Amino acid sequence: MKFFSFWRSLASFRVRIALNLKNVPTEVVFVDLDANAHRDPEYRRINPQMALPALVEDDGTTLFQSLAISNISTRNTPPRRCCRRYQRPRPRPCAGADGRLRGTSLLVPRVRRYLDHELNLRDTQQAAWRRHWIVETLAALEGHLAGHKDTGKFCHADAPTLADICMVGHVTVAVTQQIDLKIYPTVKRIFETAMALPEFARAHPLAQPDTPEAMRKS
Repeated sequence: MKFFSFWRSLASFRVRIALNLKNVPTEVVFVDLDANAHRDPEYRRINPQMALPALVEDDGTTLFQSLAISNISTRNTPPRRCCRRYQRPRPRPCAGADGRLRGTSLLVPRVRRYLDHELNLRDTQQAAWRRHWIVETLAALEGHLAGHKDTGKFCHADAPTLADICMVGHVTVAVTQQIDLKIYPTVKRIFETAMALPEFARAHPLAQPDTPEAMRKS
């Protein structure tokens, strides 16, 4: 099984967590987004969308989209640590109506390139745009999770689900943007609980083999 990944791809981050939780071994192939390697003909044959991540199963089946990979590629693999699929409707808002956190889906490289090259937004304008969507999503998550009877150690009860996998990516972006999490105490608590698990910690963007040395976590 081959997993096509890039260290700072948030979608790849989500899949790394899911594969770790399910203890699924993969051959990781690094696709350098900064060098436009996702546009190379070789990768385009694997994923015509030219986006990460992608996963090629042993039978040749190719999967795209992070939550599809997280749900489908691990279907026959017993979990080492519980990573439940959604058993009830409630966790879905934590991942966004389309299965993704809205804020993180608006921060992918192709969106940033459009802001830069097509709209010609200045760096300060792009930073304000990013911060707006990050803060909006944090506020929505806090409102959804705080005080809800089904919120436990994690977004839903006391074991990680796909809601947590999605949430930690968004909060990781917020941390890199130096957004104060104190006003989102439930989100902050769940994020810290999740990232304390080795399966989450090993998947962090700054802990990957292709992470630039200057940026690696100490």
